[in-house]
Amino acid sequence: MQPFTISEKNENLCVLYLESKIIRHRNLIIRHRNLFPFFREYICRIYSSLFLSVFLPQGYPESGDYLQYQFFDTLQAFSGSLSGTLATQASLRGVGVGNQEATVADATVTWLLRDGTGMLGRILFAFLKGNKLDSEAKKWRLVADVLNDIAMFMEILAPNFPTCFTLIVCSAGIFKSIVGVAGGATRASLTLHQARRDNMADISAKDGSQETLVNLAGLPLLHCLHWLTFVLFFLFTILQLFANYKAVRSVVMETLNEARDGRVLAPLEANHKEPVFLEFRRTVPIKLGVRPGELDLNLAMKNNHKPFLIGVKRGSVCVCLRPDASVCDEIRAVCQAVCLCAVLHPVSPLEGALKQLSMSHNHWELVHESHKLMDQIFQPFLKGKLSVTRCAQSVAVYSHRVC
Repeated sequence: MQPFTISEKNENLCVLYLESKIIRHRNLIIRHRNLFPFFREYICRIYSSLFLSVFLPQGYPESGDYLQYQFFDTLQAFSGSLSGTLATQASLRGVGVGNQEATVADATVTWLLRDGTGMLGRILFAFLKGNKLDSEAKKWRLVADVLNDIAMFMEILAPNFPTCFTLIVCSAGIFKSIVGVAGGATRASLTLHQARRDNMADISAKDGSQETLVNLAGLPLLHCLHWLTFVLFFLFTILQLFANYKAVRSVVMETLNEARDGRVLAPLEANHKEPVFLEFRRTVPIKLGVRPGELDLNLAMKNNHKPFLIGVKRGSVCVCLRPDASVCDEIRAVCQAVCLCAVLHPVSPLEGALKQLSMSHNHWELVHESHKLMDQIFQPFLKGKLSVTRCAQSVAVYSHRVC
């Protein structure tokens, strides 16, 4: 028989309410069980908040394309980490790890040659293409990843050609040095775009944390799978290139470059039409910020009342800015320089005003006529594209700035 307790009695000692101790304990358990969903939700909320604070920057998601870009960027980092580990394993085998006949001196010389050629390649690439990495961030981001995959493939292939091993790894080192410059510089440009709260350092730090996490997660997958090196490498490379393409496509940049200086488009529309693959064609370089002595001042000032001088010299379009030139003046100067480049080296048949501009007899006549053309088309372009307030936020100097 179950024990009962009298909870309440009336004057005649009649039991009004009996409650079993077992029932009381059961009710207590039920009440506690009803609290479990609350505690579970509370704990999940704490862990979710901790995860977001560790891996996402402060102010997320003020940059609307941040999550989509980071998803694909993290995916390509995961694939790239696995491919890089495979390449490192192959390089170590190539320099003699596990080979009793290999000497420390040979491995040291090979490693020093690889690092030395890579350093020289880094300096040369930064000198030749450093001025293009801001405005063409998407293109060079994609180029960097392709070169990185080529370099890793060469490192994986190198141990199979012992006589050419040093030459192959040195060439791979040059490619990787280019990847370091292009990847780091373009990532800085993308970070600046995402830093809506001027928190570039925070975004860079959290991006590093995300890549470290996926790199750590990928290490166990390669244990004892060296016999599948080539198969895994090609699978990871395809995944990485696809993720990189989707990542750069997802970023909606608000800067001007040569692909965006034609018809007036909104940033999102321009993003979908902007090419992300590097074009290997001859172009006329633009030098923005040259010294006045590099131009013929008398000819450069003719028909020009703007706070900048522009001219053509030794196959380049040179622009000299006055100290009081505004950002809008800089935009106009660059747009005019692009028009001159289009006429000097057309990549497609010219139409409209540019076709009429191409009828000029010499370079200086071309420059003078371009002043008249810009007087007609620049203000409508500026009103349609930008407000004066956003000019400072929307200009990407894609020419060569001379200090």
